[in-house]
Amino acid sequence: MSDPVVRLQESLRAELKEPLGPVYTDPAALLADASAPLIAVGDVVTAHLLEAGHTPAVALVDERTERAAVDDWVADAVAGAEGFEQELTVTNPAAVLSESLLLALRVAIAGADADGANTLLTVDGEEDLATLPVILAAPAGATAVYGQPGEGMVRVTVDGATRELAGDLLARMEGDSARLWQLLGVDGRELPK
Repeated sequence: MSDPVVRLQESLRAELKEPLGPVYTDPAALLADASAPLIAVGDVVTAHLLEAGHTPAVALVDERTERAAVDDWVADAVAGAEGFEQELTVTNPAAVLSESLLLALRVAIAGADADGANTLLTVDGEEDLATLPVILAAPAGATAVYGQPGEGMVRVTVDGATRELAGDLLARMEGDSARLWQLLGVDGRELPK
């Protein structure tokens, strides 16, 4: 189930370094500008939101930040979090989006949207690329939040423009984009080729 569906090639890495939205250093300010459901990608972002009193609808964590183990306060905040009705664990190697991650993400987002169930998704491997499929799978108006190393938290509003950007980047990754769209429940005909 952890078979790679798409893989990030070196030529696309530079494009992923630019933030996809405004960068925040204050979780309260980010939360004031966010809309539901809020989906957090990354341990530090998730810990900041939890410490600010907000449990994300979906949180993806891998117990690492910038390729190193997270600080104790981050690990403790995530481990001690209350408010997650569901916890899932998936395998996703670095620079890849795996079938198990994509399926779990779709299920978690659908659960948050349908009945408000919050999900903690622990990734054995790396969750860095997950923001892109989050943008495609989340409902219009949702907020995706991810960490920008050395800068803060990036807030992305899910809309036509951000979906087009995420779809374009994913479509240019190596692998099976038709399978990617299928696993996310997205109509690939509406996305860039």
